[in-house]
Amino acid sequence: MTASNDPHFPVHLNRNHLPEPEWEYPNAQIEIFATDSTPDFPPEKKAPPGAPNILLVLLDDVGFGWPSVNGGLVRMPTAERLADNGLFYNQFHTTALCSPTRAAMLTGRNHHSVATGVIQELATGYPGYSGIIPKGCATFAELLKQAGYTSGWFGKNHNVPDNQTSAAGPFDNWPTYQGFDYFYGFVGGETDQFYPSLVRNTTPVEPPYTPEEGYQLTRDLAEECIKWMREQKAIAPERPFLAYFSTGAAHAPHQPPLDWRGRNDGRFAMGWDEYRRIAWENQLARGIVPPGTLLTERPEQIPAWDDHSDEQKALFARQAEVYADFLEHTDYEVGRLVDALTAMGELENTLVIYILGDNGSSAEGSLVGTPNEIMNLNGILPTEEESMAYMDRWGMPGTSPHYAVGWAWAGDSPFQWTKQVASHFGGTRNSMIISWPKTIKDTGKVRSQFHHVIDLMPTLMEVVGIAEPKVVNGHIQKPIEGVSMAYTFFEENAGAPSKRTQQYFEMLGNRALYHDGWIASCRHGRLPWENVGTPFSEDVWELYHIAEDFSQAVDLAEQEPEKLLDLRLRFIGDAEKYHVLPLDDRMAERFDVTLRPSFFAGRDTITLYPGMIRLPEGSAPKTVSIEHSITARISVPEGGAEGVIVCLGGEAAGWSLFAWEGKARYHYNFFGLERYDLLSERLGPGDHVLRVEFRPDSPAPAVPATATLFVDGAQVDEVRIKRQVPMRCGTESLDVGMDCVSAVCEDYADRRAEKGLFPFTGEIESVTVHLGDGPEVTGLDLLRMSVKMD
Repeated sequence: MTASNDPHFPVHLNRNHLPEPEWEYPNAQIEIFATDSTPDFPPEKKAPPGAPNILLVLLDDVGFGWPSVNGGLVRMPTAERLADNGLFYNQFHTTALCSPTRAAMLTGRNHHSVATGVIQELATGYPGYSGIIPKGCATFAELLKQAGYTSGWFGKNHNVPDNQTSAAGPFDNWPTYQGFDYFYGFVGGETDQFYPSLVRNTTPVEPPYTPEEGYQLTRDLAEECIKWMREQKAIAPERPFLAYFSTGAAHAPHQPPLDWRGRNDGRFAMGWDEYRRIAWENQLARGIVPPGTLLTERPEQIPAWDDHSDEQKALFARQAEVYADFLEHTDYEVGRLVDALTAMGELENTLVIYILGDNGSSAEGSLVGTPNEIMNLNGILPTEEESMAYMDRWGMPGTSPHYAVGWAWAGDSPFQWTKQVASHFGGTRNSMIISWPKTIKDTGKVRSQFHHVIDLMPTLMEVVGIAEPKVVNGHIQKPIEGVSMAYTFFEENAGAPSKRTQQYFEMLGNRALYHDGWIASCRHGRLPWENVGTPFSEDVWELYHIAEDFSQAVDLAEQEPEKLLDLRLRFIGDAEKYHVLPLDDRMAERFDVTLRPSFFAGRDTITLYPGMIRLPEGSAPKTVSIEHSITARISVPEGGAEGVIVCLGGEAAGWSLFAWEGKARYHYNFFGLERYDLLSERLGPGDHVLRVEFRPDSPAPAVPATATLFVDGAQVDEVRIKRQVPMRCGTESLDVGMDCVSAVCEDYADRRAEKGLFPFTGEIESVTVHLGDGPEVTGLDLLRMSVKMD
């Protein structure tokens, strides 16, 4: 990044070392007595005059073809209003996946440059993939803080290393240690919208009210963000703020508030093929895409809408209806933020950046959709019958749904492919809207310069007047790799050439290289909804002249072999420069928490104590698909006890040891599809030792297992578990003494509503987890597993 001399913006503050040196009180005159002395307070850190507030909104898993502002059929009036009063960017790009896009945006560097080549849960020990953002890549929040801003982050954070999410930290990769003064949201790729794993700063908290009382996460985040913005301006009205509003929506689980359900009933009966055509025609008619843009064809791997029965079509239509309800509500909540700024008199000088998706539409829901996305991420795909059984409850509490692949493809109209597929714009092209009433006057227009999410940070720096620092908090900084987009704000630059002339893309082996109007694209063999794919040796490169072919519809690889070779060589150069190598297409097998460092690594015995709750699964001892035992030393009062002693997971999947109607009970939840129980006789008052032994048939993930319950050393029950959870129970936690977030066992879900988190009513001395040898997870194991599941 080079400093700009654009006269529209402040002169850059040349602070090569941040923070600035401590104040040395140069004007203080100190005598023996205060009455004879002259004070000299350190000056208040102030932003440059006229520096705007910044509202940055990032939606999740929204493809180019869904929003109405893009020509889609999901009604998003807030996006339309901001576009009418700002600029619409139709060639803005992301990385094709969540954590990588967010890390790149926060730091202004490519995702591999900041060790986030894939999501945190799949991190491996390579420079481009460890999940640990280097200290030499300070975030824009850190630089804004040093320039006199305050910053708050509301919603999704998918950039804390998976193994650093517990109460033991370390916390230097959490928002409040990366320049943000306040954080309220969740840490991870997704969370339940009705029972989210909420965190305030670094402390886990519970939702303030229930779904039946109207609770839903996006609504809660908006209320917190509005409250925070009002507080900042009430207390320090002259200080600008950055509010980063990063929703979990519209990522699965697709769960609109209960009072928003049904608003799209009947609107998607046309099916995904026709929807895609309608969106494309709207895009052409409204100038969202250039004249002559072609609608790319449906891949053979995705079945046609008309190939399905009426019963199947009804299920698929319901999936799209629920998703549309979910996304429309999200846009409504963004509108509440904008309305709050208007009411505060702050909208005129607020730079609003509304990014409609961190990647393309998600195809992670299987060809028939899924009632439980966590199951899919474990490499297990539902049958049509299993999905059909949830049709009437799709999107309700107790489900974790995701639509079918056909809708992901339709929602990326007019482009090829979907999320994860970084080779094509269905994975990487997301629209963006920028509104700033004080400065942007050429409103209601489309900007078509080719830009990337790494360009956001240098844009903010230019707008505020911040030079690129050499050192931040004692760490020498890597050069910023983005370029500012601020030149596009002005009418005289409406048709200016893009200042970004080259950009690589790579995700899970899918890769591409853009250079001066051309892009070479290579979709790797594994599709997002598949467990296995083809080897890299079988990859085929394509070539598109996107200066004339907006949607990547016409492959010119055979006609232009020299151009293709040039771009492929450029990709290799960037891959080496930005730590893209080694290419790695593994997905489900990398969810294994033992692949990353852990406080529990090498320990076979772990003792936990009452009150130890909300230990995220990624930072907890592994008890999934591994031989282990759980020993609980408890005391039962007169009259018996009830409540959770220890549990892992929630309604998506997990296990729980608890007291039920005075008896000891162990419950194993296999993705809500299969449930298994162990039960004792009634426990008398006094001390007891409960033990559960869990023995898989082999070290391979997902194989059958035997679970046995012992009370005071005597075996009382045993059960065969047909299928184990292979890798992860989801996004919840290990809890001692209660079941936080959502309920592992349906039977005590109602008790939780009555009595909080179903706490144990006796006393717990300790819970000891003894771990056997974990499974050696290989691609062959997962292949065998997928064959068994089929």
